[in-house]
Amino acid sequence: MSKLYIVPTPIGNLKDMTFRAVEVLQEVDLILAEDTRTSGKLLKHFKINTNLQSHHTHNEHKTIEALVQKLKNDTAIALISDAGTPAISDPGFLLTRACVKHNIEVDCLPGATALIPALVNSGLPNNRFVFEGFLPVKKGRQTRLLLLAQESRTIIFYESPHKLTKTLAHFCEYFGQDRQISISRELTKLYEETIRGTVKELLDHYTNTPPKGEIVIVVAGKNKLSGNDKLDL
Repeated sequence: MSKLYIVPTPIGNLKDMTFRAVEVLQEVDLILAEDTRTSGKLLKHFKINTNLQSHHTHNEHKTIEALVQKLKNDTAIALISDAGTPAISDPGFLLTRACVKHNIEVDCLPGATALIPALVNSGLPNNRFVFEGFLPVKKGRQTRLLLLAQESRTIIFYESPHKLTKTLAHFCEYFGQDRQISISRELTKLYEETIRGTVKELLDHYTNTPPKGEIVIVVAGKNKLSGNDKLDL
């Protein structure tokens, strides 16, 4: 039966791979991978021998039409990214949208993603939140930060280690030095850590201790916490 399966993969700890994810990847006709070298190691670990094809941000526009045709011809396809759930700051949205347009069934399996553990670990309000992913690098960055400075819900960002201090400096400028934040690094991995405090405190910390690994920043919404309700650093 033709169907597109969106299959999350571990963000670090291989034990987070689900039984169902392994089963689906073993049974589909084709697996689309963001980086076939990275995914090849994962598939080898779980003894998955399904055909693998590259599908990433640089070629997804060109391959979608052919993939839709395969799906229409009773081909079962699974989409995976290097880590986490596809389409969350990774390729996947365009193909999913095309499948919906052509009435092709899409089945997204539950599984690993970095933003939810980071949010829960933060200790910040999580009944309502906004996921921003990566901020614009240049164009539109100031406009986005000005808008988010007024956001009352908890805000979640992804950031690369070499840009973290620059982003925290911008948070000081637009959100204020005393805004409460939490930074989770290397989630599920050996050196996982979560550090909490004000924007200024964490800027000072990471200026003196350059970060490594994948980073999730969780920022309290405007007026969510008073200046006296500090989180432990």
